[in-house]
Amino acid sequence: MKKIRIGITGGAGYTGGELIRILFYHPNTELVFVQSKSHAGQFLSDVHQDLAGETDFRFSENISGDIDILFLCVGHGEARKFLMENQVNPEIRIIDLSQDFRLESHNRLTHSGKPFVYGLPEQNRNEIKSAHNIANPGCFATAIELGLLPLAQRGWLSEVYCTGITGSTGAGQGLNSTSHFSWRANNIQAYKTLTHQHLAEINQSLNQFQNGFGSSNLHFVPWRGDFTRGIFVSSQMKINQDLSDLIKLYKDFYEDHPFTVVNENPVFLKQVVNTNKCIIQLEKQGDLLVIHSVIDNLLKGASGQAVQNMNLMFGLDETKGLEFKASYF
Repeated sequence: MKKIRIGITGGAGYTGGELIRILFYHPNTELVFVQSKSHAGQFLSDVHQDLAGETDFRFSENISGDIDILFLCVGHGEARKFLMENQVNPEIRIIDLSQDFRLESHNRLTHSGKPFVYGLPEQNRNEIKSAHNIANPGCFATAIELGLLPLAQRGWLSEVYCTGITGSTGAGQGLNSTSHFSWRANNIQAYKTLTHQHLAEINQSLNQFQNGFGSSNLHFVPWRGDFTRGIFVSSQMKINQDLSDLIKLYKDFYEDHPFTVVNENPVFLKQVVNTNKCIIQLEKQGDLLVIHSVIDNLLKGASGQAVQNMNLMFGLDETKGLEFKASYF
């Protein structure tokens, strides 16, 4: 099979680095360029030092070369601007890892007129297979949505309360007062309480299955954690169904989805760090259900899911290049 020719823009950040690591060893891809204006001319391994000895590839200043797909790893608000300011062949497929095209009201590109499909394979696999452009979901959004989709499909969602904690890589590579080691160490903090930017896409995704589920029904408190990568979300709501029936519902829903696992034992972050998995556990006391969902924010929450979407778009097995073992110890 002809290899998929790939370009990456914004390749110097965390998501760009993870994407490069995956694609270098993907059996069906060829990396044509990695663009970064701030690091143009430098070796990739000067910035992503885990690639030392692996490649002599350099960052390019501009997008160039014949490619099949372009990954946008730029910041929120920058992806749309980049596509408006650069001439990208409308035949080139695009996967955007920012939030710029996730909402249906913002999901068209002026240069191609082709909409972005929301890239959550467990919900939109068939649409992704025929899509020209993909809006990759947010990391918190992925964890929350995968925890709630089976209930939404049955129309069983009611008032949902979510708490989630994320590692420092979720804040990106740029330094700020809450990303310094001395601030993060032995410390946690709630932030963007009930106002997190992923709420809109979560509500849109859940409403796709349960029409009428609105923003007033989902309440989310995110936390900054004292660790580097991973997301742990606990979502709770009242429901009458027995726990055994709910576990069966979840297992049936995700039976054909290789990266989402329903586990009846207590879940923890080290099960998913360095993997493209989401692991889900259900607990119930009386009529109160708690759904725990854990992911690696840089893989299933970003670059891994982006490659999963690429695999589906090009007719490959969706697990191709993503069969990683967790960093357990």
